[in-house]
Amino acid sequence: MIPVRRALPEDAEEVLRLRQVMIDSMSGDPSTDWHEESLPGLRARLGEPDGGFAAFVVDHPERPGALAALVAGTVDYRIGKAGDPFGTVGFVFSVATDPGTRRRGYARACMDTLLDWFRERGAGRVHLTSSAEAAPLYADLGFSPKPEPLMELKL
Repeated sequence: MIPVRRALPEDAEEVLRLRQVMIDSMSGDPSTDWHEESLPGLRARLGEPDGGFAAFVVDHPERPGALAALVAGTVDYRIGKAGDPFGTVGFVFSVATDPGTRRRGYARACMDTLLDWFRERGAGRVHLTSSAEAAPLYADLGFSPKPEPLMELKL
């Protein structure tokens, strides 16, 4: 069994490193200028065990203090609807594995733990966006493609 644990405030720099691994693989934008500004907020969120944000990690097997894998997610309330009267929705983001530790089941183990966390909080649905490379993992976990026209406004 792969030991998955909840990320702690002292993991914040490694969480950002793995988030950057994910960003690099999807957009190719290697900018890390934002990391220093992001750290205090991330540390605070990682220190809130009862909040609506959680990150689960696997420690790197060969590098003490480093992380091998990360998944992060939030629980959000949306007004209920037919089939989901409570409106509790999970959202998965920042799924990343250190390039040197891929294909060992770490991301899957972290996802299983995050999905349990969503269930404990009453989430009736879980959303995520996926790269083509990760889609088979999510399909194996039971996710199915859902056409949803995403729009964004930057404030």
